[in-house]
Amino acid sequence: MRYLTARKRAEGKGASHTGTDHHWYMTASSVALAFLVPTFIYVFGRALGQPLEGVIATFSRPFPAILTALVVIVGMRHFAKGAQMMIEDYTQGSLRKGLVILAYSISYTVIAVALYALAKLTLIGFLFEAMAH
Repeated sequence: MRYLTARKRAEGKGASHTGTDHHWYMTASSVALAFLVPTFIYVFGRALGQPLEGVIATFSRPFPAILTALVVIVGMRHFAKGAQMMIEDYTQGSLRKGLVILAYSISYTVIAVALYALAKLTLIGFLFEAMAH
């Protein structure tokens, strides 16, 4: 017969068995966003107000393109996880499942649209550069 104490049964398990994972993910993504967002605001601010050619030239360079992709991906994943935690705290049943699916769908849609636009800007930049030479 195997005897487990209450502590042994509860060790490593929160209410949803994933609380620690959520907490660490949110902490890590918050720290990453604390560095990424100000840098992105600086890069985006320099491109803001430029003609189309200037914006394309800015975002077809590797650093601004990769930075923008990271901000969008990390930011939207952070949004989805945060929304999921909020939804799990305040709703229940089928409504909870539907709202979590909606939050993740919004997040992935924004990621897809932003990456598509960024890829299109980058490709247009390469075409402009090839035609100039």
